[in-house]
Amino acid sequence: MRAMTIPLALAAGCLFFAACATQGPVEDRPQVTARDLDEITALLRRDFHERGQAKMVRVEQDDVQRACTLHGDNPPAEVAKPLEAAQLQSIRFPAGSLVGNWKNGERIAQSGRGSMWSDKPGVQEGGSCYNCHQLSPAVEAYGTLGPSLAGFGKLRGNTPAMQRYVYGRIYNSKAYNLCSQMPRLGHAGTLNEEQIKDLVALLLDPASPVNR
Repeated sequence: MRAMTIPLALAAGCLFFAACATQGPVEDRPQVTARDLDEITALLRRDFHERGQAKMVRVEQDDVQRACTLHGDNPPAEVAKPLEAAQLQSIRFPAGSLVGNWKNGERIAQSGRGSMWSDKPGVQEGGSCYNCHQLSPAVEAYGTLGPSLAGFGKLRGNTPAMQRYVYGRIYNSKAYNLCSQMPRLGHAGTLNEEQIKDLVALLLDPASPVNR
């Protein structure tokens, strides 16, 4: 194996453990080839070990992640469209109403709990929504990696089609934008069906703090 350069070593950390690969212009990011990615993965398999619920599968990239890595988050349409279609097919839309309780949704949005090796398996996790989005205008601390969602329901309405879109987007954002930085919260099992419904309510219910 050829030696990893400093930029490639930095890329490894960005690709697998942080969002730093999204910062700065695309042209300034380290160029990662298929060979580079295979070498990075091999190093992670060698140097990282399972602990608690943190399994080695976390260092493996699936087809979606690999395509976005190799194409700098901008794969050509002939690559992106079939993968997005497959991700859309993977979404499990429940029967009946897709709108839950916005009060529960607010608690889920504010919670960053879960996915740590020290957490007990089966303990339901939070959505960490405020880490990336503004939701309720009354909440002053929020991240800006994602767009502001303040007033989301006011602007887009609460139709069945919009409910389905919001549920699907939370369940698997890659179905709508292959290289979205938003986690696949339902696809990965981070959030369950009821939690996603509660987040749909948080975004769309007129009584929600998001829409006041």
